[in-house]
Amino acid sequence: MTEKSPLEKQRTKLAACAALIVLVILSICIGAGEFSLAGFFHDPDARQLFAVSRLPRTIAAVLTGAALAIAGLIMQALVRNRFVEPSTAGTAQSAALGILIMTLVFPAAPLAVKTLAASVLALAGTSLFMMTVHRLPPAQPYLVPLFALVYGGVIGAVVTFIGWQTDLLQFVGIWTNGEFSGVVRGRYELLWGIAIMAAIAWWVADRLTVLFLGRDASVGLGLSYQRTLQLGLVIVSVISALTVVIVGIVPFVGLVVPNLVSRILGDNLRATIPWVGLSGATLVLGCDVLGRVLRYPYEIPVATVMGVVGAALFLRLMFIRTAHG
Repeated sequence: MTEKSPLEKQRTKLAACAALIVLVILSICIGAGEFSLAGFFHDPDARQLFAVSRLPRTIAAVLTGAALAIAGLIMQALVRNRFVEPSTAGTAQSAALGILIMTLVFPAAPLAVKTLAASVLALAGTSLFMMTVHRLPPAQPYLVPLFALVYGGVIGAVVTFIGWQTDLLQFVGIWTNGEFSGVVRGRYELLWGIAIMAAIAWWVADRLTVLFLGRDASVGLGLSYQRTLQLGLVIVSVISALTVVIVGIVPFVGLVVPNLVSRILGDNLRATIPWVGLSGATLVLGCDVLGRVLRYPYEIPVATVMGVVGAALFLRLMFIRTAHG
């Protein structure tokens, strides 16, 4: 794949912005309930549907896609490997385990308390993953994604086993298969927290970029490696926990989007984070709209659609040869 010229990069950015705008309009208009932009101004029912369901769902899809893509980018910087993301490295599965434990111990706990527990478990699971990954031979980078798949699978199996033993498999299915059909006003507002995490990620983007160089180079450049690593872990954990609590696990977003954007814009996180977020929002919102259209008026969960689309994009990435090999 040849290096894109500045004009081609600008066209790609404009196309991404236009695609997101079109998808936002489609997301608002498409659904089982009748709604039209023309009737919005004189039909109270249309305004009610817009405020209660269509707008919250669209915002939730945009926030989820953007945050998961940014979390994947940060995870890749922390591990220094392009083939990991929170949903394969045990972060999302650990968050689901935290929600399950809170459901068993404190079933009446508010959603914010369950989110806090999910964040703590996600942070613990991700920290254990990082401690183990750093012991793997650096000369064999493909061991990292393989270990990530095994590690995430083991935690997911533990969640499924506990859910089976406690007759909570239905809830486990909701947490592990992301979809937006249940997102309405009053149930998505916590997702604004991931927008705060994304803003913090952009604020420390230069430090995260240095992490790609490794521990020795980072310390040599005057970076507080351990604190930056801990901050990155917190950002990834909170984003994963919030998305699992509200939406569920959506695969491949944090894997394919950062790789696609970095091939076009490079590895400077301060420059790429906004476009990674925009691309992730476009991809997830597009998959959500596609899931509503394929079996209209029924819906296919966005995680199912994203699994197919993300797998195709990932295979495409694997077979594309970059200009530098």
